[in-house]
Amino acid sequence: MPRREHSVLSAGRRPKSKDMARPCRMRFDFTRCAGYAQRERVRAELPQVHTNLPFHFHEQSSRMNEERVLALAGVFQGVALAQQLANEGRCDEAALNASLSSVFRIDAPNVIGVFGTVADVRLGLRTLVAQLDDNQRDANLMRMAATVLRLERTFSGRKSLQQHLQEGIVAAQRQVDHFGQEHPMVVTRLADLYSEVISPLRPRVLVAGQPLHLQQQAIVERIRAALLASIRAAVLWHQIGGRHWQLLLKRKQWAMLARGLLTRAMLDNG
Repeated sequence: MPRREHSVLSAGRRPKSKDMARPCRMRFDFTRCAGYAQRERVRAELPQVHTNLPFHFHEQSSRMNEERVLALAGVFQGVALAQQLANEGRCDEAALNASLSSVFRIDAPNVIGVFGTVADVRLGLRTLVAQLDDNQRDANLMRMAATVLRLERTFSGRKSLQQHLQEGIVAAQRQVDHFGQEHPMVVTRLADLYSEVISPLRPRVLVAGQPLHLQQQAIVERIRAALLASIRAAVLWHQIGGRHWQLLLKRKQWAMLARGLLTRAMLDNG
């Protein structure tokens, strides 16, 4: 059966801390984290002011890069789930639950707190490593991820849409409290938020898959919910200093960090 390019964004369709000792809150209100900004200023000053502490600077810089890799893995996990659903009609359920959970964590203490544990973004880390490797890259998936990163920039410039989304997430949390996160009503609400908030923006995310699956309302809703989680991760990625040029200039470094995080996840799970 032929694959079909399908946009899941059509709106009308339904098929602050004051010092570094306090934690940096990873809010989903898109305001720059004060604690992170202060860390960035200290990081910029260390080579000139504290040149006798290169190890401290290196350690802090490495931790920041690791956090950015985790956030970017969240982006790739969302699009990988959308692709699985479009092609197979099913996906990694544990990864989907972890991604949807991240949408509701609008005030986490740190990056890993948004996702739960490193193990919860294993699919995203594996996908990211593959995309950073020229021999394993999936052009469709990479295009989807790049589009999500571009959409996040447009979205983050629209304060009214940010407020609409945040209010919708708070309302959806009440459904989670009553029915549980895996209830179809919760997925439907997240999909509706995606259609209402992200659908009007450009560019649109085009998901290639089997028409048989893309014509099923329940699957389309899960795709939209997964992409909403991807947008959430993209907001986080940019909030903590992630930039598009880093994907080109830090590809090898980030691939190495992603592999290290995957190893840690496997060790943590025994």
